[in-house]
Amino acid sequence: MSNELRVLTEPDWKAWLDALEWAFGGLHDAPEEQQLWRDLLDFDRSFGLWDGDRPVGTFGTLAMEVTVPGGTALAAAGVTTVSVAATHRRRGVLRSMMRRALDTYRESGEPLAILTASEPAIYGRFGFGAATQSLAADIEIHRVGLDLPAGVDDIALSVAEPAAVAGRCEELYARLARTRPGMFPRQPGWERLPLLDPPQDRAGASEQRYVLAERDGELAGYARYALKPEWEAAGAKGTVIVRDLEAADPAAYGALLRYLSGIDLMSTLSLANRPVDDAFLHMVSDVRRARTRVQDRLYLRPMDVGAALAGRTYATEVDVVLDVSDASCPWNEGRWRLSGGPKGAVCEPTADAADLALPVAALGAAYLGGTSLAALAAAGRVEELRPGALARAATAFTSPLAPWMPHGF
Repeated sequence: MSNELRVLTEPDWKAWLDALEWAFGGLHDAPEEQQLWRDLLDFDRSFGLWDGDRPVGTFGTLAMEVTVPGGTALAAAGVTTVSVAATHRRRGVLRSMMRRALDTYRESGEPLAILTASEPAIYGRFGFGAATQSLAADIEIHRVGLDLPAGVDDIALSVAEPAAVAGRCEELYARLARTRPGMFPRQPGWERLPLLDPPQDRAGASEQRYVLAERDGELAGYARYALKPEWEAAGAKGTVIVRDLEAADPAAYGALLRYLSGIDLMSTLSLANRPVDDAFLHMVSDVRRARTRVQDRLYLRPMDVGAALAGRTYATEVDVVLDVSDASCPWNEGRWRLSGGPKGAVCEPTADAADLALPVAALGAAYLGGTSLAALAAAGRVEELRPGALARAATAFTSPLAPWMPHGF
């Protein structure tokens, strides 16, 4: 067997994509979806491992940005389309592709790398920590009342076809993307993502629509949704499937929630990916009948510990020396002094004694403020070396809003 790891090229695309789709179950994406990811993929930093004339491993990279605490958007390498053929398991295929990618990301200068994990157990060994969670809910809308904020009746609602209003919605999303850690300020081309709606992926649901929430002609929020009708002997029991819901203020959010909960012939409002501190939790009369579920979402690793920690702000003043271990990126190994607060921070190598010791995956998990350093310490993932340092650092790393990844990649 002669394996060759090489950069993805246009002539290799079709075979590379076929290998990826078979690795994920053999179902092929719609042509428009394939074209979008082909256009977004950074071919120069995407790879395939070839065994003779066939690809047996795929590894893609997207040039992305992620909002961090304080509202800055940092460059991030988005790891995507990772697969290994079943015939080539346990031969170091993924490790060789990841090694090549991490070295490339360092050369490119991104302070962060991010991914979503189809199998979470895989990526911790490469330094990725679970940095955000998402909340899903299936609200029994005929058994749950709504306690809505003031100003809801001042919001005008209108339903529109996606192509007609997507531009306005994208402008609102761009403003909101800087307000919560974990969100992605979308680069050119990504505006096509919400418009993807291939019939083969609807699973019995309708085509998608938008509902706009406006105040005095200004867009204050929107939801992208589809309807899945269903009937039983007693009558209709359909589902409203919410794919996006963005609002600039409580009244706009409340107006959208009331609309989505009041569509005729529907009995369930399904929210698939919401922040764990989403506002609907405090607007429904019975949160138990919202049937909520929480799941890990965005995995993050610092590619450059100094640049990553200096790129965000902190809830309180902090001066702490971190002893970081990082087997995959040895340039991050060692002690780093982090000094800063709500207005900014610096982080540089130091010879001073360490206050906390932790692996880079734990630092990635805590980086966006959604996972407490104290909770990681309770699990043995962070070691306190100076009494009191853990509590102060854990407080400084927190975020007022829970970090949230708004869509997959």
